[in-house]
Amino acid sequence: MGKVIIGDMVLGEGAPLFLIAGPCVIEGEARCTYVAAAVKEIANHLDVPLIFKASYDKANRSSIGSFRGPGIEEGLKILSSIREELEIAVTSDVHSPNQVERAAEVLDVIQIPAFLSRQTDLLLAAGKTGKTVNIKKGQFMAPWDMVHAIDKVRSTGNDRVILTERGSSFGYNNLVSDMRSISVLKRTGCPVVFDATHSVQLPGAEGASSGGDRDMVPTLALAAVAAGADGLFLEVHQNPNEALCDAPNALPLSELEPLLEKAKAVREAVA
Repeated sequence: MGKVIIGDMVLGEGAPLFLIAGPCVIEGEARCTYVAAAVKEIANHLDVPLIFKASYDKANRSSIGSFRGPGIEEGLKILSSIREELEIAVTSDVHSPNQVERAAEVLDVIQIPAFLSRQTDLLLAAGKTGKTVNIKKGQFMAPWDMVHAIDKVRSTGNDRVILTERGSSFGYNNLVSDMRSISVLKRTGCPVVFDATHSVQLPGAEGASSGGDRDMVPTLALAAVAAGADGLFLEVHQNPNEALCDAPNALPLSELEPLLEKAKAVREAVA
């Protein structure tokens, strides 16, 4: 344990810093492919292992009027095309057990949303696919309680688990990142990722949608890598202010490369 292998990528303890990145939600094939190609170019230039992320459906939205994405069939078609044409690993959220088998036909990593990190049937279904499962720690959970989520996946015979820290609820409409969580999560033997963009989210702070403070993304990302995070999760967009989901906390695509350069240096310094 301590490492997960996806294709030719080795992720985890002692391995290079890796990246999970992409737009929050698929906003159309052309836009999604553009971001995927740009992120791949940056990752290749810096020699950073990459998993491209974009959600085919964002079920946990503040308002009934919020944009959710193209849905599972159209979304997986787009992700499959990106995976094949750009030769990169892909991931997306799954929200119910009946989505998992279909999603596993395309995804290299099955992502469990933070709000669903205790859903036993969902975790079991994901584990049974044999694919790597990225469990995002619920905002309502202590890091040491994640062992139970891990055990649910491992009970299927699948030990390919990644954990993602994305902040904890702090009063109303706010999150706080406790960097001690990175150390606690690493004791499980799973690679640990820090979600630097969702960690600056202000849930529901804008009434019908969430707010955020993207200016704090680099600070938290570098702190997490210094604390031992094996990977970074970053939602990026070519024009965040026009993003259809999580606009206030998305990182501008133009800022990804300089942040990754610093994060790599921090990783190498603390390794």
